[in-house]
This record gives sequence, structure tokens and C-alpha cells, in this order.
Amino acid sequence: MSIDAQTVKELRTKTGAGIMDCKKALAETKGNLDEAVDFLRKKGLASAAKKAGRATKEGLIGSYVHSNGKIATMVEVNCETDFVARTDEFQQLARDLAMHVAAHDPTPLGVNREEIDSSVAEAERQVFLAQVQEMGKPAQVAEKIVEGKMDKWYAERTLLEQSFVKDPDQKVGDLLKAAVAKVGENIQISRFVRFQLGEGGN
Repeated sequence: MSIDAQTVKELRTKTGAGIMDCKKALAETKGNLDEAVDFLRKKGLASAAKKAGRATKEGLIGSYVHSNGKIATMVEVNCETDFVARTDEFQQLARDLAMHVAAHDPTPLGVNREEIDSSVAEAERQVFLAQVQEMGKPAQVAEKIVEGKMDKWYAERTLLEQSFVKDPDQKVGDLLKAAVAKVGENIQISRFVRFQLGEGGN
């Protein structure tokens, strides 16, 4: 089937994928734009997973200062080469991530679940368990409810699991995977910091 150039352009705008990838996705999905977006996302996630183990020693620190001058953030975003670090796409990603951290109060406790102190997570689990036990639920049901509450707690407190501030339907981790698929290199967030006026002094 012939693929309409306008549809290819629209798909590129939505996904950031290359022209040939967009044409292939539309051919595979018989011109269905929504299905083509899903096709490219799945392809991108698979590609990102393959690159996840590669070393990231280049990159840059993205920063954001809120217009009122009372909130500022810095996020270190790493990639594999200086070439990618200097691209507009990568610099925009770093800025967007810094803006995201500024928008979230309280700031997440870690980039991912592994960075959150196990004693902090366990204390939360015990609170949730006590709440569920008050409901008189059977042990197996109670455990499932607690796990659900913990997943929600982690999603609010780990940067990669938060809903991205500029697109709440997308997780920060998905944003990163899409960037990996687009630039063809592993990308990692290694650390971040958020300053709010009045929080550091007496």
C-alpha cells in the first residue's frame, strides 16, 4: 500500500523516529497511525533494553530555575559519546528532566527503587500493613493490597516511575527509553538535586 507523506510526517512528529522507520511502521499497521505509534514504541523499548548495559561516561548537567527564583534544580544525564551530549535533542531532554524535578514537591527519594533506603521503604510498608489489618482482610488479600500501595508509593518517590510533567500519560522512564531509541545510545540519569528557598537555612 502507498503511504501518505503527511501521515509519515505526523508519525515522525509524534515519535521522533526516522522516515524509514515511520514508513515501515505504517506499512506494518496498514496505515493506522495509533497502531504505528505503538509499533515504534515497542521497537524503541526493545532497542533501549539492548543498550541499557553500555557505559555512559559522557553527558551534561541540565538545570532549571523557576521564574520566581525560589526553586532551582540540576540533573546529571549521561550518554555514551560527547557527540550525542552536544545534540539539541539531548540538551532538551536534560532541561525537561530538570524542569520535571522542579515541578515535583516533595522531590523523589531516588532515581529508581534501588536508590531508596530499604529502612524507609520498610517503614512505609509497615504503616500500610497496619492500615490494611485494621480492615480485617485475610492475609493473602492484605499482602496484595500492601503491594499495590507500595507500588503507588514508589511511583511517587522514584524519578523514573513518576508521570512526566509535560506529558502525564508518559513515565519519566519511558521518556528516557524513547530518547535512547532516537539517539541510538544508552542514556542514564545518575543524580539530581532540588533547591527551594528557605529549606537549607535555620
